[in-house]
Amino acid sequence: MTGQLAFVESPVQLLNVLEWAHTRATAPEAPSAAPPGASGPADAGASARALSSTDATPGAAPAAPDLTVVVLSPTDPMSRGQLRRMAQLARDEGFTVRWQEARRGRGALVRTLRELARPLRSAERVIIGDPFSRYVQLLLTLFGPRHLTVVDDGTATMEFAAQLGRGERLVRWHRKGSLGPRELVLAPVTSLAKRRLAPARGRTVEIFTSLPVQAPEGVTVTENSFAWTRTRFGPPLLTGGADLVGTSLVETGVVDAAHYDRVVGELARTHGATRYFAHRRESAEKLHRIAVETGLQVVRPELPLELIARRGPIGRTVVSFPSTVVHTLPLALAGTGVKVAVCEIAPEWLRASASPRAQGFLSGVAGTAAHEVDRLTARVTNPTDRLEFG
Repeated sequence: MTGQLAFVESPVQLLNVLEWAHTRATAPEAPSAAPPGASGPADAGASARALSSTDATPGAAPAAPDLTVVVLSPTDPMSRGQLRRMAQLARDEGFTVRWQEARRGRGALVRTLRELARPLRSAERVIIGDPFSRYVQLLLTLFGPRHLTVVDDGTATMEFAAQLGRGERLVRWHRKGSLGPRELVLAPVTSLAKRRLAPARGRTVEIFTSLPVQAPEGVTVTENSFAWTRTRFGPPLLTGGADLVGTSLVETGVVDAAHYDRVVGELARTHGATRYFAHRRESAEKLHRIAVETGLQVVRPELPLELIARRGPIGRTVVSFPSTVVHTLPLALAGTGVKVAVCEIAPEWLRASASPRAQGFLSGVAGTAAHEVDRLTARVTNPTDRLEFG
């Protein structure tokens, strides 16, 4: 394994690796480094079945061949299923995919580190999807890559760029409080990984993103316009009404479950929604409750939503809570006539245990969405206590 080596732990990371490879293949000139403080990408204007190679659009541009994708497989079944389907798409594009059972069984960590040490040291470029991942941070302590690329794995890219620019320790935005015992043990690893994630003499760092980020000093920001997705699939068949996009904010302890259920019901009634696309981390109990109480058809997508939506069928309106899709769907669905709307998170929906940074971060995600995205603010109307969106 030489050349370019990508480590992915989620389906979205693998999708964005394919987008990065397509961008490099169609515009091989290396982008110039963004000046300190420069803005990131500019704003740009469903079936749950898996996408197969027969969905491909003839004449799609070939991607760069010298890329090996290492899947550091998670343990939850939904993520594993989506990753296997994404891995097949990567193979269809001509890439080598190595499935690594990095979290199963005793000794998996040591075995993975031993097997990946040599290819890590020989790789010219390393691509990662989650700089906050303890697994990736541990891998980064084994080598000092000459070229490093970070692709999107959700809105965490915005926080990563901000923390890197401020020189802060890397911590996920929804984490609360001081370092726990596990974080204290891993603090030396995180500290070294942070240095490896920063540009230095002999090392370039690139952020490949569809999100609006401030480029840290010396870091190149390259726009992910979802050109591969648009070239490869669609355009989609549009249905009447709307589709809702779920979020795992309840599961991560940020949003109160009762508030979330209520808002989903009101959004469905207001917009005439018929389907609810579940996030892969949403619990079965929560999804059952939503289906029973709202009548929505709960769909467990077999691939990232950008691909599901691009293939279709998809509603003429897609309503989401603050998440990556309010930035990515307008790009993936550009020119299709689909309208994307984001429902902002009201402060009273947050749990008492939520991180103090949660409200500001979520507001930033919604507030920086593309100008094509409608912003919905929920308000209570007395005396019925029903929610209205304006």
